[in-house]
Amino acid sequence: MVNHFVEQPLSLCIHTSPEALVGIDYVDRQADQAPRSAMAERVVSQLLAYFDDPQHPFDLPLNLHGTEFQQRLWATLCRMPSGQVDTYGEMARKLRTASRAVGQACRRNPVPIVVPCHRVISQSGLGGYGGAVAGDRLRIKQALLAHEGVVFD
Repeated sequence: MVNHFVEQPLSLCIHTSPEALVGIDYVDRQADQAPRSAMAERVVSQLLAYFDDPQHPFDLPLNLHGTEFQQRLWATLCRMPSGQVDTYGEMARKLRTASRAVGQACRRNPVPIVVPCHRVISQSGLGGYGGAVAGDRLRIKQALLAHEGVVFD
């Protein structure tokens, strides 16, 4: 799946089971491939709706493997409205943990965009995204936030 809302096309590889979304990976540009299952079609449809309208809510069954804490953080992120951001510290206070734990759980998020870890920022700016603090990943985070109306200089 490719979307053109960033400077260069954003290519995503979607992983599903018959019942749920399992993973989304950012990949280097590759040939477009039609969804191979009803679940993949549903995921693509909802991602495209989000890229057209950042207020579009995701309504997808998720099969996410992670620790109890990661599951709690991801569930909290799913309730965060489009265009709203929280700092790692604010999220840590809400979940009674450390900022670093929040960052690590965001880094391990298997379904970015759908579980909007891009909405967690540093107290002093964007912070990281997918384990990166510069480069393409950070540009993707910035583009997702700008798409939702949150702009950083």
